[in-house]
Amino acid sequence: MNGHHHPHAEGSNGWHHSRLEHRDIDDETERDRRSSSLSDPSSSHTGPRGMNGGYDADLRTSGTDLPDAAPMLPYWSAKRHLTCGNPTPPPPGTPKMIPWRAAPGKIKTAHAALVLCLNIDVDPPDVIKTNPCAYLEAWVEPHTMPSQKALEVIGTNLQHQFEGLNPKISYKPILDPSKEDLKRICVSMRKQAVDDAVLFHYNGHGVPKPTPSGELWCFNRNYTQYIPIALQEIQSWLRSPSIFIWDCSSAGNLLNNFVRFAEQRDNDARLHGGGYPEGVPPYSECIQLAACAADEQLPSCPELPADLFSACLTSPIDIALRYFLLNNQLPNDISSDQVMQLPGDLKDRRTPLGELNWIFTAITDTIAWTTFPREVFTRLYRSDLLIASLFRNFLLAERIMKNYHCTPHTYPPLPPTNTHPLWASWDLAVDACLRQLPDLLKNVGTTVSKDISLSTRNRRQAARSDQTAQAGASTATGEKQYTYIPSRFFTDQLTAFEVWISRGGSALTKPGPLSLPLQQPSDQLGLDSSADLAPYPANSLEQSDHHLVPRKPPDQLPIVLQVLLSQPHRLRALILLSQFVDLGPWAVHLALTIGIFPYIARLLQAAGQDLKPVLIFIWARISAVDPSCQVDLYNNQGYKYFATALAGQEDTRQGLFPNGSEHKAMCAFILSTIARDYPQGQNACWREHIVDACFHHIDEDDFLLRQWSALCIAQIWDGNDDVRVYSVDNAYQDKMIALLSDDSPEVRSAALYALSTFLGASGAADPNKLGGGGSGTMYQLEERDHFRMEVAVVTGAALAIKEDASPMVRKELLVLISCLVKEWRGYFIVCAWIYWEEHRRWKEGVENQHPDDDVAAIALSEWLDSFADDEDYRAENRVLLSSLFTIFSILLELSVDPYQEVATNAQTIVDYIMALLLESPFTRLNSTTLNRPPTTAATDAKSAPNGTRQRAPSNQSAQHGSQLPLSPGGRPPLTRSETMSSTISNGVSSTLRRTSSFANALRSLAGNIAFPSLEDGRSSPRPQHLERAQERTEVVEGVSRPPSPNLNFAQYTSPYSRPESPDDGFLRSVPASHSAASSQQEPESPTMAFMPWNVMDALMAEDMERLLARRRASGHNRHHGHVHHRDGFNGGASPSGSTFSMDSSIILGLGTGVGLRDVLPLKSRFYDWCCEYFKEPQMRQPEADEPGSVQYNYQVWRQQRNEKVLEDTHKQSLEAPKCRWDRPVPTIQINGLPLSLAFHAFDPHLVIANESDMVTVWDWIKRRPLNRFFNGNPRGTSITSLHIINQDVGGIILTGAADGMIRLYRNYDPNLCNGPVQMVSAFRGLNEVLNVKRGSGVVTDWKQTGGTLLVGGDSRIVRVWDAHTESQIMDLETNAESPVTALMSDTGSSSRFLAGFADGAVKIFDRRHEAVVRSYHQHPSWVQNVKWHPTITGQFLSGSTDGEVKLYDLRGGDMPVQTWDLFSQGLSAFDVHEQTEVFAATSSLMNTNWRTQRTEVHSLATTRMLGSLTTGLTIPPPRESTTPFTPRTSSLAFHPREMVYGVGSWDGTIRIMGCKLPSVS
Repeated sequence: MNGHHHPHAEGSNGWHHSRLEHRDIDDETERDRRSSSLSDPSSSHTGPRGMNGGYDADLRTSGTDLPDAAPMLPYWSAKRHLTCGNPTPPPPGTPKMIPWRAAPGKIKTAHAALVLCLNIDVDPPDVIKTNPCAYLEAWVEPHTMPSQKALEVIGTNLQHQFEGLNPKISYKPILDPSKEDLKRICVSMRKQAVDDAVLFHYNGHGVPKPTPSGELWCFNRNYTQYIPIALQEIQSWLRSPSIFIWDCSSAGNLLNNFVRFAEQRDNDARLHGGGYPEGVPPYSECIQLAACAADEQLPSCPELPADLFSACLTSPIDIALRYFLLNNQLPNDISSDQVMQLPGDLKDRRTPLGELNWIFTAITDTIAWTTFPREVFTRLYRSDLLIASLFRNFLLAERIMKNYHCTPHTYPPLPPTNTHPLWASWDLAVDACLRQLPDLLKNVGTTVSKDISLSTRNRRQAARSDQTAQAGASTATGEKQYTYIPSRFFTDQLTAFEVWISRGGSALTKPGPLSLPLQQPSDQLGLDSSADLAPYPANSLEQSDHHLVPRKPPDQLPIVLQVLLSQPHRLRALILLSQFVDLGPWAVHLALTIGIFPYIARLLQAAGQDLKPVLIFIWARISAVDPSCQVDLYNNQGYKYFATALAGQEDTRQGLFPNGSEHKAMCAFILSTIARDYPQGQNACWREHIVDACFHHIDEDDFLLRQWSALCIAQIWDGNDDVRVYSVDNAYQDKMIALLSDDSPEVRSAALYALSTFLGASGAADPNKLGGGGSGTMYQLEERDHFRMEVAVVTGAALAIKEDASPMVRKELLVLISCLVKEWRGYFIVCAWIYWEEHRRWKEGVENQHPDDDVAAIALSEWLDSFADDEDYRAENRVLLSSLFTIFSILLELSVDPYQEVATNAQTIVDYIMALLLESPFTRLNSTTLNRPPTTAATDAKSAPNGTRQRAPSNQSAQHGSQLPLSPGGRPPLTRSETMSSTISNGVSSTLRRTSSFANALRSLAGNIAFPSLEDGRSSPRPQHLERAQERTEVVEGVSRPPSPNLNFAQYTSPYSRPESPDDGFLRSVPASHSAASSQQEPESPTMAFMPWNVMDALMAEDMERLLARRRASGHNRHHGHVHHRDGFNGGASPSGSTFSMDSSIILGLGTGVGLRDVLPLKSRFYDWCCEYFKEPQMRQPEADEPGSVQYNYQVWRQQRNEKVLEDTHKQSLEAPKCRWDRPVPTIQINGLPLSLAFHAFDPHLVIANESDMVTVWDWIKRRPLNRFFNGNPRGTSITSLHIINQDVGGIILTGAADGMIRLYRNYDPNLCNGPVQMVSAFRGLNEVLNVKRGSGVVTDWKQTGGTLLVGGDSRIVRVWDAHTESQIMDLETNAESPVTALMSDTGSSSRFLAGFADGAVKIFDRRHEAVVRSYHQHPSWVQNVKWHPTITGQFLSGSTDGEVKLYDLRGGDMPVQTWDLFSQGLSAFDVHEQTEVFAATSSLMNTNWRTQRTEVHSLATTRMLGSLTTGLTIPPPRESTTPFTPRTSSLAFHPREMVYGVGSWDGTIRIMGCKLPSVS
C-alpha cells in the first residue's frame, strides 16, 4: 500500500517520507483522515473526500481496479460525535498489561562467590576421564604450570571473565575451600550484600558428583577428605535473593533438591511465622543455572574446555567461534588459533570482534523475547545486568551442550531455544566474519599467544592502550589499520522489520496463532485505571471491529532496539520504531517491555536535528500510553528538549523539521503530560517559558497546535498560583476567552478546559480530585478586582458558548461555571432566590399583585440603596449581580439541554445551588414564597397558551444594562409554564430536602425531558447493552425518553447524597431539615429581625470572606496536593471552603453549604479524550479505509450502487413528466398523524414523524418497520422538520422540533447496526422561539454540499449553522411579522435560499449580503412549501393554503410566470420532485367535506395532470388540530431520486405511489 511503504532513511528525507508521504493536500484535512480522534476546522474544507469523509484518492493503491472515492463529506461523523469528549472504554475482553518497569524489589547483584573445587592433578573417585579429554579451565591449561599456580591463574581468569559481564560487582574466587572457609565467606557476603543478591558459582570438577539427596562436596583443611555440604546449609548461609550456577556433572541433583528444600522453607515460614519480613523474597525465587540433568555427565571432548558451561556463560564469543569451526568447513582451513587472533575490541561495534558481540547480544535477546513469557523475560533480561548476561549466554550453552548429550537447566524453567531459526542468522554472521579473517590477519603485525581467549586478549589490549595513552603515544594498539566489510545482519533485520510493517503487519486480524498473544486468561478482565495500557485499540465504536486484534509483532523488535546504539543505522531504526509504536498502545507497551526506554531517553541528549521529529513522535506515543514517564523526563531534564522544539522559530534549519506545527503540537502534548498533577513538572515548564510559547501558538493555523497549546497551558495552570498570577498580569485569560470563537470544537473545548483549571478545576487523572480554590490567591489584585476578574471570565465564556452546537463544548462550559458557583455560592443563592420570587410572581399574574408584594425587587432596591454613598460601587454591584444572574439563567437553560449528558451535569449544579437556597436564611423570612405551596395547574394553563414553554433570551439582563430583570411586568429568562403540583405537594423547601433532585421538579416546568433519578441522589442510564430492548420504547410518566448517545458518562450527583468517604458520619449527624447555618441559633418566633436585603448582604459578605481566606493561603498550600478538600466535612476553614471570621460582621450567612455534599467543581474527561489521539494510528489508514476491510468493501459496494441509482433515475426523470403517476406502491400504517416524511435517496428507507415526538423508520419496499424511537421534545410540541443527511455513506436522521431543538440520530438501520439508535448530537437551533397561537414550529433546510443548516420558524430570524465547525455563521433578519413556514437552499455553491412565510410572502435571501434580496407577495395566506425548479435555474415554485401553486422566475418581475389553481377548499401539502419536472399537491380536509382528500400530480413541462389519488376517512377529524403547528392535515414528499411519492393521511396511512414508466408498464 502506498501509505505504508517507507524507503531507507537518507538524512531528514527518510523521516519526512515515512511520517506522511501524502501531505500534498491541506495539513489538517490529512490528519482528519488519519485519525478519527479529531476533526479539522472549517478552513480545511478543501481536498477530495469520500467514503467516510476522509478518504483521498491519492491514498489508495495505484491500481485501477478500485472505484473513485465519493466526493461527499459526511457530517457529524467525527470521533467527538461518537464520544462527546469521553474517553473510549477498552473493548470487551481487554486484559491488563504487565508493568514494563522493573518491580521496586527487583534483583540487584552485589557480590559473587566463585567457588572452584578443582584439586588439580587428583581425579575424584567417581570420574573416569577419557584420553584425550577436555582440560581447559577458564581457558587455562592447568598442567603446564604448578598446580597451585594454575589454580590461582584459573581463579583470576574466571574472575576477569565475570567482570566482562558486569565489572561493578565484587567477585571473590574461592579456591579449593574447606567447609569452614566456605561458610565464613558465604555468611560474610550475605552480611555485606544486605538485601541485594549474591551470586554463588560452583565448579565441582575436582570433587565427586553431587549426591541424589542434594549434597555437594568440598575439602577438609588438609585435602585428605571430601566433605559433603547439604544444600540446606548453603541456603541458610546465603539466604535470598541469590543466584546459583552449578557447573558439575549431575548438576540436576542440586537444582531439583534446591527447589524442593526452598519450597519446604517457604511453607514452614508461612505456616509458623506468617511469612518473611517485608522486602525479603522467598527462597523459591532464587535463580539457578545447572550445566546438565541429574543423570548426565559433562562432555569431555578435547576440542572444548572442561568448564564448557562456565565458558558459555562468561566467554560466549570464544566458545561460539570454536563451536562454529567444529561444525562448519571454511575455506583456507582457518584454525582455532587464528580465530583467537580475530582483530577488534568487544566494546567497539565498528571492529569485527565488537560487531560479533553486538550481533550475538541482539540475537539472544530476540530469541528470549520471542520464546519466553513476558513476565519471565522482564524479570531475567531487564532487571539486572549480570543476570541478563548470564541468561543471554545460557541460550548459547543450551545450543552447544545439547549436541554433546547434556541438557542445561534453569530455575525458573525455560522452554528450549536451541532450534530457534535465528541461530541460522548467527551462523551466517559468523561465517561472513571468519571468511575475512585471513585477509585481516595479513595486516596484523603482532602475534598473540594461542592459549588465551579473545576476552582475555581484549582485556590485555585495553590495559596496554591505557599505558600507552598515559605515555603520550599516538598509537595504542599493536595492530595495523585493516579494512573490514561490516556484516549485513542489522541492515537485513531492519529490512525484514520494514517489510512486516509495510506488508500488512499493521492490519488487524482475528484472534489466533498469528495474532498478538494474550498475557492473561480471558477471565481476568478490566483495567486498573482509565489508562491506559490496553493492548488492543479501544475501537469499540464500530461493531465489526470487535473481533479484530493486532497481529503477532515482528521478531526483529529487540534487534531494532540494539540498532539504536549504532550511529549509521540509528535514524532508520528510529523511523521504523516510530511506525511500530504508531500501531497502538499495545505496540508502545511491547517496545517498553523490551527495554527501549533508557535508549530513547538517552537520545534526548543528542544534538542531531534529523532525529528531532522522529524522537518527538515516539515520545508522544510513550507519554500517551504511560503518563508516569513525566517523572523520568523531569529527572533527566528531557523536558528541555521538547521546550526548545516548541519554542523554536521558523528558520532555515526547519527544512529538517517537516510538518513543524504538528510536531510542535506533539511537544505541547508531551509537556502537558509532564505538568499534569505534578508540581515539579509544572515549575519546570514554567522555568522554560512554556506558557508564553503556548500562547504564541494559539494563533497558529494548525488546529491541533492550537488545541494542545491550550491544554498544555491548562495543565501548567492547574493549582499553580504563580503561573496564574503571571498570566493575569499578561491578560492571558482574555486571550483564552478569545479562543472560544475558534472554528474547531476541539479548540473551543480545550480553551474552556484551560479556563476551568484557571478557576480551580482539577486536571488530574484521579477522578476523586475535584479541585477548588478559584483562581488562587491573585495577591497582586485588589479583592474586588479579583472578584470582577473571575466573574468576567465565566460571563464571557458563558455568553460565547451557551448556544454552541457541540454538546462536548457545552459540557466543558458547565465545568467552568461550576468552579465559579463553588467559590461564589452566596451570590448564586441570591440569584436563585430572586429568580424564584420573580418566577412565582409571574406565574401568579403580575397584574393581580400589589407592587409591595414584589419582594425581590424591593430587596434589590434596598440592597443597592445601602451603597448610596458610592455611586460607582453601587453600579459595580449591580453589574456583578446582573452578570451572575445571567450565568444562573444559562445554567437553567442547560439543565433542560436536549443532550442528556449536558443536562445531567447542569442539574447537578442547579440542585447544589437550590439546596443551598433551601438551607439559607431566606427560608426564615416571612416575605419569602419558598415555603408556600405551588400554584395550581389551572393557573398555569391560563398563563401558558397551548402548553408551550415561554422563552426569552438568556442574556436579557446583560442587554438591559442598568435594568436588572426584576422590573414589574418583566419576567426572568427561561420561565416555566407547567405546574409543580405533581412533584411538590407540601411546600417547596420541605419537599426538596427529601427529594433527590430539584431539577426533577423544574423539569416538569421546563420541557418534560425525563431523565432517570434514584433516591440516593445518583442517576445514570444503564449501559446500552443492558437495556437495548427498552431504550426505544421507554416512557416515563407519559414523557418519552430520546435515545442515549453512544458514550454517556454523565452521572447526576445530589447535594444530599452521602459521599463515598470516611466522612459519612458527619452527614448523619446533621438533621435533614437543618443545615449548619440554620442550626446555629434557630429562632423561636416566626418573626425575623432581618430583612431580605440583610440576607443578600450577609451571603455576599461571606463569599468575600471566603475569597480573603483563599488569598491568605500560604505559598506551600497552593498546589492541589494541599487544597483538595471536602469542605463541609473537614470541619474547618480552607482556602476554598466555607469560612467565618469572628471579627467580621457576618451574622446570617454562617457556614453556607457545610451540611451539603461537596460536588463541585465538576470533573472533566476532555483531556483524557484528547490524549487518545496519540494512541491511535496516524501513519496508516483507518480500518474503514483499508482496501479489503469489511467497512471498505461495504462503502465501495455502496458507492457503486449509488452511481447505478443515479444513472437509472436520471434516465427515468426524462420520461417521468410524460407518464402517468398512479401506480400504487406499498401502503404503510402508523400510529398518529404522519406530519413529516423523508425518503432516503439510495436506501429503501422512509422516515416518518408523527404529530408528537415519535419517529419511525420503514423499509417502504418490503413494508417492514425497521425502528422506532422518541425524539424527546416536550408535550405540546411537534417534530416540524425532518431530514436524512449523509445519504451517500449511510444516513443520520435530523429532526427539528417546535421547542427550538435540533437532534441527530444514527444506527437507525438494524441491518447494519446491532445496537440501539443513538443520539449523535443535539443543540438549540433557535434561541428565541416566539409563542404564537398557530405557528410553524421550527423549519429547517439541510444542504449537504456545504454542510449548511438553515433554521427558521416561529422566530424573526433565520439562523445559518455550519455543520463542520458546529457553530452559527450568521443570523438573517426576516423583516416579517409572521413565522417562516418553508426554507429551501439553492443547489451547488450558490448562497441563495428561499423562505416562505405564514402571511403568504416568499423571500429570497443571499448569505453574501446577509439580507433579503427579493420578496414576492402573491399568495394571500400561509405558504406550505417553496421549491426550486428541478431543471431550470432561477425558477422556483410555491404552494399556499389557498389552493394555488405559483411558478416564479428570478429574472422576471414580481408576478408569477404560471399559476395552478388546484383546490378550492385549500391546499394541505405541496412538493416538487428534485430530478424531474413534476410537482404534487394535496387538498385540505374541511369540516364540511372530510370524507375525501385528493392528491394531484402535475407536469411542469406539459401543464397537464399526470395522476391523482383520492383518500377518504371513515370518521371526521377533530375540530381542533392535535398540534398547534403547521396547519397541515396531511403530508406529502417526493423521493429524492426514484419516481415515487408518499402521502400521509389523517388516519395514519402513508400511501406510496409511483410513475408508470415505459419499462415498468
